[in-house]
Amino acid sequence: MADSKNHTQQSAINIEISEEIAEGVYANLAIISHSNAEFVVDFIRMMPNVPKAKVKSRIILTPQHAKRLLMALKDNVQKYEMQFGKIEDQEQPTPPMNFGTPTAQA
Repeated sequence: MADSKNHTQQSAINIEISEEIAEGVYANLAIISHSNAEFVVDFIRMMPNVPKAKVKSRIILTPQHAKRLLMALKDNVQKYEMQFGKIEDQEQPTPPMNFGTPTAQA
């Protein structure tokens, strides 16, 4: 008869990350859309005084994984705020295109 501990133990997952992925991609805007089968999260980088923004990464999730991500983000934001203080929410839904900086001149 098999030991019951073997059935309740979770297997360790060995997760590898390439150097390129480990560097990460900076994004300062996310656009989320969904269908009945998936959530699509586009991470976008907006640059000052540039009227065009580029999608830098797109992540496609099942609804179940999207909900798990939501819960994980909530948990991590709470832990962050306990350690570093409240994150102030900005009134604007997106950053202004010029980021409050003067227009570049050549």
